[in-house]
Amino acid sequence: MSRIETGIVAYTLSGDYYARVGADFDTEAVDDAILAQLNRLVPVGITVERSGRVLADEDLADVARRIDWTALLKQIDVDQILADHAR
Repeated sequence: MSRIETGIVAYTLSGDYYARVGADFDTEAVDDAILAQLNRLVPVGITVERSGRVLADEDLADVARRIDWTALLKQIDVDQILADHAR
């Protein structure tokens, strides 16, 4: 089945966010952990790549376009991920 790019999602934490929490983190590992959780939250057949591109099986393209990415990202416990990846 063909896969279609349906959008881009910004899932990485900003430098400002890291500055606010004031510690040193393995930012690459944090990004990977957020991405992994995000991909667990989306329906099977929809994938967010490391670049932020959203790919969906052809029959799920409309579903992917309707996803509320902000709401999904709010479900992820970023504080716990940061705690797991502090240096």
